[in-house]
Amino acid sequence: MADSIGTERVSDWVEVTQAMIDQFAQATGDHQFIHVNPEMAAKTPFGGTIAHGFLSLSLMPMLAAKTGAPAIEGVKMGVNYGGNKVRFLTPVRSGKRVRGRFELLKFTERKPGVWEQVQQYTLEIEGEEKPALIAEWIALVYV
Repeated sequence: MADSIGTERVSDWVEVTQAMIDQFAQATGDHQFIHVNPEMAAKTPFGGTIAHGFLSLSLMPMLAAKTGAPAIEGVKMGVNYGGNKVRFLTPVRSGKRVRGRFELLKFTERKPGVWEQVQQYTLEIEGEEKPALIAEWIALVYV
């Protein structure tokens, strides 16, 4: 992994559907109209419903799995540790396709068998100039 520091991997495109947004609203209890009411959301500057920012962030594991990154040999588990920074830059409108860009920034051993992995996660929106979000995310990898 240390040899891949600075390497960028890009996922396949995935459509963010209204059904995904509605399911996320149901799971989190965030039913703000800009996410779940197409008629009211159409009257906003967004012109329609948009994905929750946290839905966009939570696509990270699924998109990371779609990059073709090699598995780390001997991994027992990986857990989210947190983020150093997260910025939501552009809303993801329902029906848009997104993909993840992942750059490994750091991979260091915290203690025997526990490694800290820091990645920059950029969520691109097809056809948009600015990304949906940029996050520096930390995971702990247990081997």
